[in-house]
Amino acid sequence: MSEPNTTDPERQKEIEELEQAYDTEHKIGEQNFTREIRIQLDFHNPVFIASSILIIAFLIATLLFTDPAQAVLGGTRQWITSNFDWFFISAGNVFVLFCLLLIVLPLGSIRIGGQEAKAEFSRLSWFAMLFAAGMGIGLMFWAVAEPVAYFTDWYGTPLNVEAGTDEAARAAMGATMYHWGLHPWAIYGVIALALAFFAFNKRLPLTVRSVFYPLLGERVWGVLGHVIDTVAVLATIFGLATSLGLGAQQAASGLHYIVPAIPASLGTQVAIIIGVTTVALVSVLRGIEGGIKVLSNLNLSLAGVLLLFVIIAGGAIAFAGNLWQTTAAYATDFFPLSNPVGREDDTFREGWTSFYWAWWISWSPFVGMFIARVSYGRTVREFITAVLIVPTLVTIAWMAALGGTGLDQVMAGIGSLAEGLGGDESMALFQMLEQLPWTLITASVSVFLVLVFFVTSSDSGSLVIDSITAGGKTDAPDAQRIYWVVMEGLLAGVLLFVGGDAALEALRAGSVSTGLPFTLVLLLICVSLLLGLRHERRLLRLTNQL
Repeated sequence: MSEPNTTDPERQKEIEELEQAYDTEHKIGEQNFTREIRIQLDFHNPVFIASSILIIAFLIATLLFTDPAQAVLGGTRQWITSNFDWFFISAGNVFVLFCLLLIVLPLGSIRIGGQEAKAEFSRLSWFAMLFAAGMGIGLMFWAVAEPVAYFTDWYGTPLNVEAGTDEAARAAMGATMYHWGLHPWAIYGVIALALAFFAFNKRLPLTVRSVFYPLLGERVWGVLGHVIDTVAVLATIFGLATSLGLGAQQAASGLHYIVPAIPASLGTQVAIIIGVTTVALVSVLRGIEGGIKVLSNLNLSLAGVLLLFVIIAGGAIAFAGNLWQTTAAYATDFFPLSNPVGREDDTFREGWTSFYWAWWISWSPFVGMFIARVSYGRTVREFITAVLIVPTLVTIAWMAALGGTGLDQVMAGIGSLAEGLGGDESMALFQMLEQLPWTLITASVSVFLVLVFFVTSSDSGSLVIDSITAGGKTDAPDAQRIYWVVMEGLLAGVLLFVGGDAALEALRAGSVSTGLPFTLVLLLICVSLLLGLRHERRLLRLTNQL
């Protein structure tokens, strides 16, 4: 509806002023170091160099001073999760609320890339890629292990419920969904939408610094921008390396279960990382369409088959009961578990929730940027619904099937799981499958799924880090993509080989440490994104009035 006191020339002038708000003389890759000697190079000098130096320094220091480094990193992780658990939980609540508001507000009608933009991928391929990048390895590793851990008080129980009781079983499923439902996907959704919007609608570089343009203006091209992008790279690579370490651990356990002659040793885990890194190199060079998309579709199909098998073999009636219990427990405990203060379940809140939130946040630049790259042409409402609501619903079914079946076995005293997790939580999935038909086949499919999720995480993560360190370019030279694939594998593999489980704890501590400052970054991104979306909506309304 037009304003009665505003003439067309005046409105045109206002449109021009709005359009100029995001005009900048800076260009994508203008600060890059570009050379072609024997290999072509095109990287953002401050960010690429600073990130590489800090990662290599961390690697060398950890290798040379393993015990002191482990003590310092372990102490740092404990200090952060103990003193900032309220901050992580509160921030997670803000992200969920912010995303839900975007679905219902008029801002949800804005289309990524402009109102005439068309989606590049089918909805199924789009969903498969974002899901494989966001949750793959973790869902395979923890789907069975986590509910069993809570039920048996392996390391604290949610809301201090008494272990081994019916209430503990209910709370275990609710708490597991709490950690894998709306909150992590809201974290991903905030940064993914911000990156997509400012890159495709405002034509800024596809880097984290760009989302701060409404707050910092031209200063995003200076030192502040370099710091933001460097923190994003560090958060990404530590979060990714932690997941790769967990994936290698579970794949080694699965291979040993299938072929006992293969030991579930550190050597096997390192060999798996080397093999997966090699496959990831091929995939990353084939790009999104020829590599990641193909593997993600394969992953989603196999995961669907495994899910359907567990539902049928474990009993459809039992699954229906677990699905109802999981959904009801998630809804009932959502607000108590979201409470950041006044709770007494310190071990659970600090050891599980606080760590998870830091882990998701450290992963968010990687997952967010990857989702942004494949989400051109979607409306904000469609985007948030797909990134927030759909994965949560799928995860409820996944956890109810795998985690619920495992928990049923524990409560009935059936199989190895009845004795609890012991010291090897990576075996929980295979111990659950052991009590179902066709164990060798399903265990083999599970190991293959872990490995392919492993590859999709590695190559999509490498594409993202490469884009950030190339000043926002999405077509950087192949040599740089290879560099980041190798760097991720090197970080996870070398630390595991030298330090074993202690090295995995070091990686976890690294992801928590980088997750803390990036939590503040994400909160500021919410403010900046809201300003950007309001600017876009105002511009569209004025343009449509002409």
